Amino acid sequence: MNLKHELQSIISGIGNHSAEDIIKAAAHYIRESQKTSGNTKKSEFTKKQEAKKLTEWIDSQNLWFCDHYENRFIASGAEQRVYLHSDEKFVYKFNDTIFYEFWLDYFYSLLIHNYFFPQTAYELIGFYQEKEVLFAVVKQPFIEITEPTNLPSVKEFLNQNGFELKKNNDYFNNKIGIILEDLHDENVLTNNGVLFFIDTVFYIKDSFFSEQ
Repeated sequence: MNLKHELQSIISGIGNHSAEDIIKAAAHYIRESQKTSGNTKKSEFTKKQEAKKLTEWIDSQNLWFCDHYENRFIASGAEQRVYLHSDEKFVYKFNDTIFYEFWLDYFYSLLIHNYFFPQTAYELIGFYQEKEVLFAVVKQPFIEITEPTNLPSVKEFLNQNGFELKKNNDYFNNKIGIILEDLHDENVLTNNGVLFFIDTVFYIKDSFFSEQ
């Protein structure tokens, strides 16, 4: 199986990846909700409808995240807030998916990240609602920074793995049909000379679902 087909299998829920079960289950539920609503195209199923269906599923699966304390706050960015987990080897992040047109795209991005960067894999541990805004709560290893990240090294690493620089800190892989954005030096950390990709934004192009 080539890389593209392997990624297609992962995001479609095929295969045994237990650490990603909740991510895959959430994605599967949204896809099935699209079908039952009569919207065969994702664009006809709005993000607001996704969130409503997702909230029903969260209720049914008891997936609301309750172990949250503001005094664990570490940092925040445009799309998420970061907190120290009770197990201090990890952090947990509240993400409202603002960078994504659909919740389904966000779940696909998590799965693709986990494939390419297992050292910083996301674990979906629940959901949180605040002022009618729905957040995914993901757990991730805490990476200690020992030196500044060298962005030319990031470019070299990604080039070796089939990604080309598009502009600024955004990359694409035409062979697979995916885009990887926002890889500035706060989203790629360095520990003892090793790069750790902690916050990635993957987008799937239409060509990703082609057979070639």
